[in-house]
Amino acid sequence: MEDFSAFVGLSRPTVSRYFSDPQSVRESTRHRIEAAIVTSGFRPNMFAVNLKRRQARVLGIIIPSSTDPFYMALSSRIEEIADKSGYFAFMLSSNGDPGIEASAIEKLQSMNIAGAIVVPSDVGQTSKNLAALAQKIPVIYVDTPPDDTSPFVGTDNNQSFGLIVDYLCRSGEPPCYLGMPEVNRNAAARRNAYLRAMERAGERPHLLPLPDSHSWEFEKFGHEQAKALIAAGLPTRTILCANDRIALGAQLAAWQAGLRVGLREHGDLRIAGHDDHPQSRYACPPLTTVAQNYAEMAGRAMAMMMERLGDADDGNGTDGERVLLKGDLMLRASA
Repeated sequence: MEDFSAFVGLSRPTVSRYFSDPQSVRESTRHRIEAAIVTSGFRPNMFAVNLKRRQARVLGIIIPSSTDPFYMALSSRIEEIADKSGYFAFMLSSNGDPGIEASAIEKLQSMNIAGAIVVPSDVGQTSKNLAALAQKIPVIYVDTPPDDTSPFVGTDNNQSFGLIVDYLCRSGEPPCYLGMPEVNRNAAARRNAYLRAMERAGERPHLLPLPDSHSWEFEKFGHEQAKALIAAGLPTRTILCANDRIALGAQLAAWQAGLRVGLREHGDLRIAGHDDHPQSRYACPPLTTVAQNYAEMAGRAMAMMMERLGDADDGNGTDGERVLLKGDLMLRASA
């Protein structure tokens, strides 16, 4: 910055003001600096600048998987809103590993971030690490909460599973339930939501037996479990899966077993999921599911964050510490 200030012939405070807010300097000064940037190719070190700021302008994002299209769509929307609010969002993936998640938390702390939006991947030690982080900066959780009190934006599982269980019971045999590995609190929350929905429908629930697993390879998990369960015999001809990725694996298992999946008179099995994963509409057949509104989830989480950072726009306040969004039923050929 010293070298660039000398190059452009202006004081360092003036140049620093420009890089913090280009509109804070006179128009002639702004044009002069911008011309010098083009000539010199100079760019300030964003992270070094952030470390010197009294109010940091970097937000951290931690997600369980950088290859999952749902989490990437969620992160992209958060980044877009952050940019419009004058913040830079820096994303790290935990790969579903508590150790990697703990390391990601340390990295974000070293960057002097203003706040963090997190999809926690575990409910053990990393929750303690995140709780410690939340003592220093605002932390907003999305998709799944680490506990019952932290600021959280996600889908109302009771409402969304109520929708799909009601539909499946009305349109065919009541569903048995193929759960997900115990990687976060969603596993138990969705299982319990299925049980409550079946009770409201006056139907007997069927929880399919699962091994103890903490794998994030949901497609593989769904395929292996469905393959074994189909071979052993299912209690009903409808399977409701905890998420779409598990349902995609179950569809493959049904195809390999020679079963015809779909809502047809000659169909052998119906399969439904939850989330409206970007790949679900391209499954064969396309997957019946419940859509989570990732764009609204990101928007509400960022509204919470901006409120805590003192940057909330007038009239864009949040409705409290926990926001549960409604899901939408997506009827497709699989059920």
